Amino acid sequence: MNGHAENEEFARLIDALNPWLGEVVIVGGWAHRLYRIHPVAQEIAYGPIGTLDTDVAIPARLNVQGDDLRERLVANGFEEERLGQDKPPTAHYRLRDAETGFYAEFLTPLFGADEGRDGKPKATKRIAGVVSQQLRHLEMLLDDPWTVEIGEHNGYPVASSKQVRIANPVGFLAHKILIRSKRTRQKFAKDILYIHDTLETFGAQLEVLSAEWNTKVKRRIHPRTAGKLSARQKNSSAKSATKFVRLLGSTRQEIFRQKRSANVVISACARFLVMRCNHQCERNGP
Repeated sequence: MNGHAENEEFARLIDALNPWLGEVVIVGGWAHRLYRIHPVAQEIAYGPIGTLDTDVAIPARLNVQGDDLRERLVANGFEEERLGQDKPPTAHYRLRDAETGFYAEFLTPLFGADEGRDGKPKATKRIAGVVSQQLRHLEMLLDDPWTVEIGEHNGYPVASSKQVRIANPVGFLAHKILIRSKRTRQKFAKDILYIHDTLETFGAQLEVLSAEWNTKVKRRIHPRTAGKLSARQKNSSAKSATKFVRLLGSTRQEIFRQKRSANVVISACARFLVMRCNHQCERNGP
């Protein structure tokens, strides 16, 4: 990972986000990548999945003193690229001189109805100058984030070492399960690898993930959302869970090739979140 061009590009984004690092959370592919440097992660033999974009989850309001977020991005070499017909239009914030095509997207939770009073979808909103996409269940990625340190010592040339908030891995896993039906085939295939790799990264600390679910993530989500996760695990049989354990011993290429393995991974991951974590809760008491 160290020394890659994308690390330098990500570092420039972090420098732009510096005033709000205590409020924003890195999610998606870059959260998955940064899990590797968390203190409880175990070393795994293969590299992280590549991604050109950084998904940044932001709350509905950001405190702005001085330049807003869009102005800081522009000052750090990013430009706003508008897409689609939404009002305001969806935007990518692309690093102009990036070797890899690196860009950032901003995401914020969608609450209430899918549509506004005008009958149009509540797809986007402008926050601190940037256009942010409004998405269901995104609060799971903003709540109870973990933190990693990045700096020159681990290959990220930021102005000075930074504490970066990343999606709680349990919320990350649960979110992937909940949005499964809305993903394209290509994105779903990548999500399966994200789930597999995240569980393997923290495979020696599954008790930590159990505690995160019971004491934090589960307590914050709406009962209906928890019910959706339970429904997923009910669709999973013990046989599927056994297959899942075998898949963890497979290569990622083998998982990607096995068409049936996708639902096995999704269902068994839900089974882990709901059943294993419920068992841990019963063992420890209320």
